[in-house]
Amino acid sequence: MRRITYWLLSTVSALVLLFSYHTSTSAKAATSISTPAAQADTDTTATASGTSGTGSASGATSDTSASSTATTPSTTTTPSTTTAAATIYDGDVISTRYGNVQVQITVENGKITKSIVLQVPWSNGKDQQINSRAVPTLNSEAVASQSSSIDMVSGATYTSEGYIQSLQSAIDQAHL
Repeated sequence: MRRITYWLLSTVSALVLLFSYHTSTSAKAATSISTPAAQADTDTTATASGTSGTGSASGATSDTSASSTATTPSTTTTPSTTTAAATIYDGDVISTRYGNVQVQITVENGKITKSIVLQVPWSNGKDQQINSRAVPTLNSEAVASQSSSIDMVSGATYTSEGYIQSLQSAIDQAHL
């Protein structure tokens, strides 16, 4: 009788814990890493060649300008910004299980010179931990490979898949 009582109590406790576990699968979990104004300020101070663009956030470093609202999807098929030698293309907004992912590339002389993330899931500590490690790796691999044929980051599967799809969209717009 004692064993049955312990078994019943442990089963009920396990069910209560299981059903009270909160997951972050809501669609409003996506946020923008930084605002365009913050990216422009960073880019102006970081460029040495004299050309200025609209972004240079290299992933998810300690950014205090992150908002808690998702930005609207970009559906343009034309370059978003053109400078003397560089053109910037925004990829499509890709909706993943944990939030939206959007990539922006800078193309100079037919080559990708910079890749940044405009949107990535950033609503909780786990998202921030994963994406602060994954985004810089994905950005550097995109520039190194000059294509969307890049390796996914272990532990950031959804972000990597969304990144690759948005990157391919930007590359298609650039006709590379």
